Amino acid sequence: MNIDGVKTGIVLDHIKAGKSMEIYRLLQLEKLDCSVAIIQNVVSRKYGKKDIIKIDSMIDLDLDILGFIDPNITVNKVVDGVLSSKDHLQLPKELVNVIKCQNPRCITSVEREIPHVFYLADETSGKYLCKYCDVESKQNK
Repeated sequence: MNIDGVKTGIVLDHIKAGKSMEIYRLLQLEKLDCSVAIIQNVVSRKYGKKDIIKIDSMIDLDLDILGFIDPNITVNKVVDGVLSSKDHLQLPKELVNVIKCQNPRCITSVEREIPHVFYLADETSGKYLCKYCDVESKQNK
């Protein structure tokens, strides 16, 4: 028996409708040498609509990226058709090179090799500030 059509791999469930392609791009899933299925606008009792991504392989996922895009995502790991673990995400405390500072006066705009680091300033609103200039990220709003 396969869980959601995956024998061994990962099912990202409860993705906010319309966010699956952004996840696909940021996690660089196009570089995988396995099947990746994106299902959009699935009816959900809890959220109304949701997206799902199925990956037919066990890979390392950047949970910070997933948590930033949508902390309600569930990461289901399936082994031999059986759910082996279910991880619930949260907003990451820090993001490195996930979003870029838009402040033209920020050191990251001048010194290209400096990593873009943002910290979670307000968990309730999901507000992230640049570590170097304290400008709020407008991404993911």
